[in-house]
Amino acid sequence: MDPCPFLRLMVESLALKLPSPTKPPPLSGVHPSSTPCFCKIRINTFPSHTALLPVCSAAAPDATTSAPAFHLDPAALRRLAGKPLALTLSVYNGPMGRSCGVRGAKLLGRVQLSLQFPTALSRSNTFHNGWLNLGPAHNNKPSPHLHLVVRSQPDPRFVFQFGGEPECSPVVFQIQGNIRQPVFSCKFSNYRSRSLPSDFTNMNPSRWRRCSTGEKERQGCRDRKGWMIMIHDLSGSPVATASMVTPFVPSPGSDRVSRSNPGAWLILRPNGGSVSSWKPWGRLEAWRERGPVDGLGYKVELFSEKGPANGVPIAEGTLSVKRGGDFCIDYNVMKDAGFGSRLPGEEGFVMSSSVDGEGKVSKPVVQVGAQHVTCMADAALFIALSAAVDLSMDACRLFSHKLRKELCHHEQDYSK
Repeated sequence: MDPCPFLRLMVESLALKLPSPTKPPPLSGVHPSSTPCFCKIRINTFPSHTALLPVCSAAAPDATTSAPAFHLDPAALRRLAGKPLALTLSVYNGPMGRSCGVRGAKLLGRVQLSLQFPTALSRSNTFHNGWLNLGPAHNNKPSPHLHLVVRSQPDPRFVFQFGGEPECSPVVFQIQGNIRQPVFSCKFSNYRSRSLPSDFTNMNPSRWRRCSTGEKERQGCRDRKGWMIMIHDLSGSPVATASMVTPFVPSPGSDRVSRSNPGAWLILRPNGGSVSSWKPWGRLEAWRERGPVDGLGYKVELFSEKGPANGVPIAEGTLSVKRGGDFCIDYNVMKDAGFGSRLPGEEGFVMSSSVDGEGKVSKPVVQVGAQHVTCMADAALFIALSAAVDLSMDACRLFSHKLRKELCHHEQDYSK
């Protein structure tokens, strides 16, 4: 199946040119060039973005900035078919407050552009490049000008959804419009084996399946270890694995996994196409954050060809334990980490996965940028990573709470 059409709308090269003051500012105020200026950007019903504006005096901007991109999914593109998109930019001078980012700031001007998307979404388009007047001149006084570049770029993605919670060994579907096609199957196991060997290039999954037949879980599954989820293709061959390599245990005197002692997963792929040995692709660490917001903290490292000793962080953040959120990997972070040369294309979406809050039925939706998928086995790595993130929400559950039976059950036979 082909990827779903997505479009990325970018507002870049932002800069502000202010008119020179004709007289000194009053004692009670200052000229806008000496205080922060920022721009609030809106398009239709999408959440707004805010970007700081560098102030310049030259004909061409000597310093520019970019706002976060707007991502238009297939549903939005269908709604906008044949209709213009209204892009509004409001420029303010002063401190950014907590209320919509404009409390205590002075509006300097506002501009609006009407963007008409072409019917073909397979190429990039530039809608504007240059200066815009922020408002009509009053009493022959010049007005501020805003420099910006507005362009769109196709950003197709593969969309997948777990048919059930990862710990229930579900089927994973690829979604395209109203079509749902099974592409992967998952097998969750609580294998309770010893630590994984240090020789990752000669790792046989059968070595991970040793179970202690007489061992029983203690109340609340206080030793949350040995979880593994293996991703199979439609032929039944394993193509990716997420394996818990560091147990999730409470910190001393506490009932939570701390940041100083996080649990960890390895994301692995078959080594050289062989299913008898595995090679590490990345590592996920997770913990329970303290503070005013109860959250799941996470950090992801991507491994180079030299192995786990050279892992580079590519994602780090916090997800609300109550509401969940989206786990994302940003291409710019990967590029800054030195992995840009390994990825085709200059920029673009990498991946995101929905994560439901604690105690909710979770069927993660995973989006993967098409430029990062050369075969379905590539997508399976992101599927395994998203499963590990989702399972970490359970692994970091307070140890005073008991886990569901699927997470505490022993898989004695993992040969299927």
